[in-house]
Amino acid sequence: MRADRDPRFVDAILDWKPTWFIARLLLVGAYLLGGIVKLTDWPAAVAEQAHFGMNPPALWAALTIAIELIGPILILTGRMAWLGAGMLGVFTLLAAFTANAFWTMPMGQERFMATNAFFEHLGLIGGFILAALVAEQAQRRV
Repeated sequence: MRADRDPRFVDAILDWKPTWFIARLLLVGAYLLGGIVKLTDWPAAVAEQAHFGMNPPALWAALTIAIELIGPILILTGRMAWLGAGMLGVFTLLAAFTANAFWTMPMGQERFMATNAFFEHLGLIGGFILAALVAEQAQRRV
């Protein structure tokens, strides 16, 4: 066995057709669920936007719901995955700066948690970029 080859079980998982869909679902699942929850509880969605100082909050709630539903659908269906990934990437970056502005907080547990969440958001953005790249490469092979 060559040292540069993957173990067979890894190849089996990566070659299994549902793996690509499951990976995309794991990446976008929280956004999809968030959009559905906000859609079913409009007053809470508006209150959330008001809490973060977004004005007018109803407009921002509607935009958030649209992005959290349309972006994942585009990624999951593989149709214009680049657009869905871009929508969610930009949304996630704006959310990170809005909700996790750790640099404005005094030292302590709240700042620690906001710092961690901020960089987790950056990691998600990297995931969206990778999803768009993989979708693009798959499309070029067809």
